[in-house]
Amino acid sequence: MPGRAALLIIDMQNAFFEDEVLERSRSSLVAACNELIAAADRGGSIVLVARTEHETDRSTWTLSMLDDEQGFIFRGTAQAEPVEGLHVEGLESVTKTRDSAFFGTDLAERLRLLGVQDLVLAGVSTHNCVAHTGADAFAADFRVTYVADAIGSTNERYAEAMLEILSVEYRQPIVGLATAVDLLG
Repeated sequence: MPGRAALLIIDMQNAFFEDEVLERSRSSLVAACNELIAAADRGGSIVLVARTEHETDRSTWTLSMLDDEQGFIFRGTAQAEPVEGLHVEGLESVTKTRDSAFFGTDLAERLRLLGVQDLVLAGVSTHNCVAHTGADAFAADFRVTYVADAIGSTNERYAEAMLEILSVEYRQPIVGLATAVDLLG
C-alpha cells in the first residue's frame, strides 16, 4: 500500500537570499513553493518547513563556521525568518543546524508516525541542504522527488552534478512543478 506524501520546504529563509544568485530567483522560488504548499493542502499531504538556526554561543556552529570565526542565521534574527511572501505561517517546522534536515532532528520519526513514505523536496540550496536532506532521506528509506522549479542554488554546476548523482544512483526523480502538484494532490 503506498504511503502518504509530504512536502518539505528547505531553508527558504532571508539569510540564504543575501546571495545575489539566489536573490535573482527568489520570486520564482517563492511562487513555486507556495503552489506546492497549496497543492499539498488541497490534497491532504503533509507540509513541513526545515529551517536552519544557530546559537550565538557557537554551540551549534559547523566546523567551517568555527574555522572562519563567523556564525550564520542566529535564532530570533531577521536572517532566520522565512522569505517574504512564503506562505508557511502555521505549518510545522523542523529546526536544523546542519545541511541535512534529518541530522540531529526527529524528522524521520515524525514522518514515520504520520505514515509518510514519499518526500517532495523544495527550497535551497540544491547542492547543499536539499541534496544532503535527499541523501539522508534515502538512507532512512524514504522515496524522494525533487521539484526542479522549486529548488535553487548558488552554484548551478554543483547543483547539476549533485542532482545527477541523486537521480541516477539514488533513483530520486527530478520533476517539474505540474508533476509535483499531482504527486501532492
